[in-house]
Amino acid sequence: MEPNPADPQHPPSPAEQPQASPAPAEPPRDCPLCPRLAEYRAANRVAHPDWFNAPVPGWGDPKAWLCVVGLAPGVTGANRTGRPFTGDHAGLLLYATLAKFGLSHGVFDARPDDGLVLDGVFISNAVRCVPPENKPVPAEIHTCRQFLTAQLAALPNLKVVLALGTIAHQSAVKALGGKLPKVPFAHAAVHRLHTGYTLVDSYHCSRYNTNTGRLTAPMFEEAFAAAIAAR
Repeated sequence: MEPNPADPQHPPSPAEQPQASPAPAEPPRDCPLCPRLAEYRAANRVAHPDWFNAPVPGWGDPKAWLCVVGLAPGVTGANRTGRPFTGDHAGLLLYATLAKFGLSHGVFDARPDDGLVLDGVFISNAVRCVPPENKPVPAEIHTCRQFLTAQLAALPNLKVVLALGTIAHQSAVKALGGKLPKVPFAHAAVHRLHTGYTLVDSYHCSRYNTNTGRLTAPMFEEAFAAAIAAR
């Protein structure tokens, strides 16, 4: 169901509300908004000048009906390659699952020039810059949410968001205009927001979660099946 701005029972989400100076969907390459992340980014540029080392932009089909939202770039993954979930363990399960459900074509080879194409899917992160120890602090999550909100608003056919992990869930709920107390995180849970979007949850496809069995391939596929059914 599409939100109706004129219906008081279905007010527009923040992504749809008019703004005098709307935030861009992507932060600048030298975004200064989070000092700790900017400092870490600068250190990585010195240590690894051939890496991407910048806020990682969203990637995928601009006509996507589904947006997958992760936590943040991995230091040797997207921070190195410049494409979400590319170059580290987390991307292996994600891209294999997308292919299994017919949501991509081409071959995923863990590099941004592998020719892979997403079909109806866009991928982004709640935090665009790699955080030390893969742990953004609340202020950084809050500061970066403006870019997630703008990116979701820039997808005209968006219907479903699949959030990977609690932080992505919380940021997606707020970016879509939902209320957190009414939308608790649970794996494979389906939340139909009053703003017209559907949010589906999954445990994050991190190496830790898959190695410990917290998330298995069938569990991950369950979340994607729920997202497709909610379309």
